[in-house]
Amino acid sequence: MSNTTLFLDAAESFVRLLARVRDEQWEQPGLGVWTVRSLAGHTARAILTVESYLGQDEPGSITIPSAEAYYNDVLEQFTDHASIEARGVEAGVWLGDNPVAQVSDALERTKALIAAQPADRVVSIGGMGILLDQYLRTRVVELIVHSIDLARAIGADYTPPVEGVATAVSLLAGTAAHKGQGVSLLMALTGRAQLPPGFTTV
Repeated sequence: MSNTTLFLDAAESFVRLLARVRDEQWEQPGLGVWTVRSLAGHTARAILTVESYLGQDEPGSITIPSAEAYYNDVLEQFTDHASIEARGVEAGVWLGDNPVAQVSDALERTKALIAAQPADRVVSIGGMGILLDQYLRTRVVELIVHSIDLARAIGADYTPPVEGVATAVSLLAGTAAHKGQGVSLLMALTGRAQLPPGFTTV
């Protein structure tokens, strides 16, 4: 399954989950400081950033060689938690009165943009270049993980796309290995040990 298909499947699954949020749930607690609306907005940004980056000029070269490198070497440079929280709130407001229609429209625009790109399309992240195909792998992780977060926040029984889950697990496991956390994760996955408190690969 191509990374484009994985991304679109995860995004469409997220849109279907959005339709299950009841009116009275939007301002309930979502994740951390976010309400359900802000969490949903943050998740929608996994689609919006693809649309935004494809509207920009390509960078001169590939400086981020893989999705794993994005998480290992790049993400921390751009991780300002206060800014991330604020952008989630802003995106939640952007969802408006009809979040399903708003995100569906954005997804259709993004789908058309992706279909028009060459196989070697490079997108710019803060002036650095990564293949679109690799960047989409990172968006699958965001969509899968935060859709699960959203389902938990609204008490919905939700099963994300299996191939998307496999992609997210594989990518984050590779990230862990490159960070020197691979043995701890491997021992936990094989039932030989428990992960330490607060363990995370991102």
